[in-house]
Amino acid sequence: MANTVFERIWEQHVVMRDDDGASLLHVDRHVLHDLGAQRAFAMLHRSGRPVRAPELTIAVHDHIVSSQRGRRNDTYPEGAPFAEALSRDAPRHHIRLFDLDDPSQGIVHVIAPELGIALPGVLLACGDSHTCTVGGVGAVGIGVGTSEVEHVLATQTLLVRQPHTMRVRFTGTLPEGLTAKDMALFLIGTIGAKGASGHAIEYAGPAVSALSIEGRLTLCNMSIECGARTGLVAPDDTTLAYVHDRSFAPRGSQWDIAEAAWRRLVSAPDATFDRDVALDVSHLAPHVTWGTSPAQVVAVNGRVPETDAMSDAATRDSARRAMEYMGLIPGTALQDLKVDRAFIGSCTNGRISDLRAAAAVLAGRRIAPHVKGLVVPGASQVKRQAEAEGLDRIFESAGFEWRESACSMCAGVNDDRVMPQERCISSSNRNFEGRQGPGARTHLASPATVAASAIAGHIADVRVAMH
Repeated sequence: MANTVFERIWEQHVVMRDDDGASLLHVDRHVLHDLGAQRAFAMLHRSGRPVRAPELTIAVHDHIVSSQRGRRNDTYPEGAPFAEALSRDAPRHHIRLFDLDDPSQGIVHVIAPELGIALPGVLLACGDSHTCTVGGVGAVGIGVGTSEVEHVLATQTLLVRQPHTMRVRFTGTLPEGLTAKDMALFLIGTIGAKGASGHAIEYAGPAVSALSIEGRLTLCNMSIECGARTGLVAPDDTTLAYVHDRSFAPRGSQWDIAEAAWRRLVSAPDATFDRDVALDVSHLAPHVTWGTSPAQVVAVNGRVPETDAMSDAATRDSARRAMEYMGLIPGTALQDLKVDRAFIGSCTNGRISDLRAAAAVLAGRRIAPHVKGLVVPGASQVKRQAEAEGLDRIFESAGFEWRESACSMCAGVNDDRVMPQERCISSSNRNFEGRQGPGARTHLASPATVAASAIAGHIADVRVAMH
């Protein structure tokens, strides 16, 4: 039977299958972060088991550390025990740690492809739901829980049931000012927050092929927000050009062998998918969320929906709860919503191309006086590159604060938080209740839309700001 690229990669990693249909998979790369590693190591220590393959695991400080200039592991006091534990446990088990002073430190899902830890065909596991990000380079990223993190540490394997397959084809040419983030929000708004539950998504079509790898990483990052187990883009020339000469990528004759194998990682022409979705982006408008789910999203020139027009009772009740939390009235134009904060960063949109897009909108302009702006690069290497290009000066001149690399305001587990009832336009991936802080009201958008909205002081159409 003809296989999809996901099925081909899956089969290459199967060690054995259980009678109930679950597969024991070999894990090529395992990535730990400061928020989730402490408990997994404690469980491992109690069992008395060693780390099976420490050379295949890396660890990084990102989630629970401060992004403040001159920060240390204890700058955010509540995060200090987690940071100290990782700084102790990783070296103890001979695991490479990217500490705060390491030039390669950054958000786990940003540095994995950036350093070549995630490569085409690799199966990568991490205790974080957005591990699917690495699908942008043709890897299979699987987010796991704490007990599974311990299992990978002890065995270098993962027991998981194989997902169904789903192809999402984006046709047409993306209009000027539109990004992969808009494509992702468009998809989630179309199929719903559970629209891809139990599936692995393969993103395809001319609009996907035209994306940079950083755009593909953004697209795959949001796969979990429509319920998918993971998402990926089959490797192509763009992929190979990106991974070539990355720090952990193969070199010399090993590169030649790897390249030949990677070029075979495509879905067969007659491969069948359990689901097939096609979306035309030719006339796509920038998308911004209004509610407390990424699926509660409309075009930037749209309005908060009328709940009475919703035929499904569950959808109607969910929308009403979201509107109450967000302080919204049905029928309100999105662009009438004043914003208090603007956040640019996260594993979704904290890469150099994201910062360039936002800086291009902000150049020579100032954000509204009442808006507090924060830019947090996704990796220390991204921060250095942005500073070399002068992007930090553009952000600071516009009124944004320029910070060190960290998860920052995306996760709400550090000292960067939105205050209760403040409205934040954010380039991150989740707008759940309390995600950016208790009572925080989050609107997801692309970095360029965040920048345009910060200037206007309300949710704004970046296409207008560009002209």
